[in-house]
Amino acid sequence: MTAPPLMQVDDLHVEFATHGGTVRAVRGVNFSVDSNRTLAIVGESGCGKSVSVQSIMGLIPVPPGRIGPGSARLRGQEILGNNVVNGRDVRGSEIGMIFQDPMTSLNPTMTIGAQIAEPLQVHRGYGAGRAREEAIRLLESCRIPEARKRAGQYPFEFSGGMLQRAMIAMAISCKPALLIADEPTTALDVTIQSQILDLMRELQRETGMAIILITHDLGVVARMADEVAVMYAGKIVEHGSADDIFYRSAHPYTCGLRSAMPVNDRSRQAELKPIEGRPPDLFAPPPGCGYAPRCPHAMNLCEREHPPEFTIGEDHYSRCWLHHELSRQRPRELHFRAAAGEGV
Repeated sequence: MTAPPLMQVDDLHVEFATHGGTVRAVRGVNFSVDSNRTLAIVGESGCGKSVSVQSIMGLIPVPPGRIGPGSARLRGQEILGNNVVNGRDVRGSEIGMIFQDPMTSLNPTMTIGAQIAEPLQVHRGYGAGRAREEAIRLLESCRIPEARKRAGQYPFEFSGGMLQRAMIAMAISCKPALLIADEPTTALDVTIQSQILDLMRELQRETGMAIILITHDLGVVARMADEVAVMYAGKIVEHGSADDIFYRSAHPYTCGLRSAMPVNDRSRQAELKPIEGRPPDLFAPPPGCGYAPRCPHAMNLCEREHPPEFTIGEDHYSRCWLHHELSRQRPRELHFRAAAGEGV
């Protein structure tokens, strides 16, 4: 019998009630990740990436938020709507999270060392002295110089890169099985970004933890991800390995993201092509494909019916009607299943 994935999310729906109506932010999302693997969830701002993982962590304010049908299982145990497993809160102990902005995520009235030590005292039962020593060791492992001195300092005394390292130290303090990194390199300069990504990969090799990486930076995806889920308007429109997404893109939106990405190779440099238009209004999501108004290959069917998952290859699927066996269009920039015919 095959063991279940470390984290399995099925048919996740999240809504927000506002004065203007109900925003359907996440509309039936499915993904999974296993130990020692990195899943990147990519897409433009507002597509539902952060809301998806925050709902798993129980960080959606209810109300106005509401988690509808769906399931999130950690090692086969349901955690969606109830983050307590075997009497223990999985947040911090089993799932760690690196937030997008460490300056607003850390408590300005507590020292860095105290904030890293707190999860150890709450989840692992450490005494104050032992927790402080472990906090210093974690700061050292995250390559913060003079860790003992820095542990007694406050967030305003740290640079942006050091704050992000401190956030990582706190997230991994209880040796979680899953680390969720929500835009971990936002607002950091290129050199510090590289150091943070290297640190995350090194920690993954040492601990075997799984990583869910939330980002809109395809350069980060290429460097970190084993698998990629491309999200648009609250739905995952393509899923595959990193190689599938970059070299065998099967959805027009994925191709659009790649075309808008600059490259350093002079032989491959070309004019960047922005994706024209804007995402659909999630107060009233369209009945068909959300990308249809912006898609250069849209058909009448795309506006009427939402496409199912079309299998392109092993663990590679795309939600696009162009992959239907009766489709007459086969755009050259898209990858199609090898066994499929040329259409009719």
